[in-house]
Amino acid sequence: MSQNKLPRAVAISATGLWTPPETISNTELVEAYNTYAEAYNHTHSAQIQAGALAAKPPSSAEFIEKASGIKSRHVVTREGILDPTRMRPHLPERRDDELCMQAEMGLKAARLALEKAAKTPRDIDMVIVGASYLQRAYPAIAIEIQAALGIDGFAFDMEVACSSATFSLQRAVDAISSGATRTALVINPELASPQVDYTDRDSHFIFGDVAVASVVERCDDCHTDTAWKVLGTKAKTMFSNNIRSNFGYTARAADVDPFGPGKLFHQNGRKVFKEVCPIAAAHIESHVRELGVEPAEVQRYWLHQANINMNNLIAKKLMGSGASIERAPIVLDRYANTGCAGSVIAFNLYSDDLPPGARGVLCSFGAGYSVGSLVLEKIAL
Repeated sequence: MSQNKLPRAVAISATGLWTPPETISNTELVEAYNTYAEAYNHTHSAQIQAGALAAKPPSSAEFIEKASGIKSRHVVTREGILDPTRMRPHLPERRDDELCMQAEMGLKAARLALEKAAKTPRDIDMVIVGASYLQRAYPAIAIEIQAALGIDGFAFDMEVACSSATFSLQRAVDAISSGATRTALVINPELASPQVDYTDRDSHFIFGDVAVASVVERCDDCHTDTAWKVLGTKAKTMFSNNIRSNFGYTARAADVDPFGPGKLFHQNGRKVFKEVCPIAAAHIESHVRELGVEPAEVQRYWLHQANINMNNLIAKKLMGSGASIERAPIVLDRYANTGCAGSVIAFNLYSDDLPPGARGVLCSFGAGYSVGSLVLEKIAL
């Protein structure tokens, strides 16, 4: 649904970006994968020759960059990921009375956003955590962060795959616009590396870890030169099996390996590219035109960061010959696909340079299928 006229003027006044200090290059990832694949093929050579198992194909840094545009990724820990005998990160379990990893990540981004917005926890009355993956079912990660910050209000988690950031921002805009709340903190901590199947050539390189946060408030309450007024929001979902993660608690009742084949992230990449690109482009095009703006006139598009070829195609559809990396910036080369956080990373890094009155579109799209967008205008203090 589009909201062309909000009852109260609402703005994203600031964002915070926390980047894990550890990185893994394509070359490092490929070396670990190829060593694993060679050992796997040797161990299972009889079954592979009999056609009972498929051989693990080799990978290369050149293949990854050509297929995705990704060159490296940030992770909360390198330990275990590059071990050919493990092929997954090592994250020691924490006690129930310790801050969980995802809450810790979100808290760091939240504090950066609050500082930039010149706000304190006393100013916040709603916290939303939106992420492609949630570390646990309950208690909510958002409530854990709320408690750590000392916020008096309410909090909840939501999960709409890679559209979780824009969908959670829209829920904050709705609450503030209606008068239900005054200032919201939207946090997107993407702890994706534990969900990556590092033994799969076609997906072992896709995701990285990161956390972003946004302060959303009434325009009248903004006191920063980084604020963007929300002109309208729009969301759409349609069912597809082409991007899927089947990991879940019901595995114990089905007597199957919860980490077995098909349980972690997997996708039909060719179908996703063919189907999602036109869906996202049409969604954005209709949204901005509903607000009286032509797509080619939008100064900047902060698009979901999944695949550089997808972004380039969508940008060209929207801006024609005017499409450029300056108008649709890319961050996935160094962050990889960070789930729902990618478009907010791009917004955080590439929005302050635009003048008051400039217009931009923040958009994410992904599994579901789902697509969400916010049309924004830079506020002049």
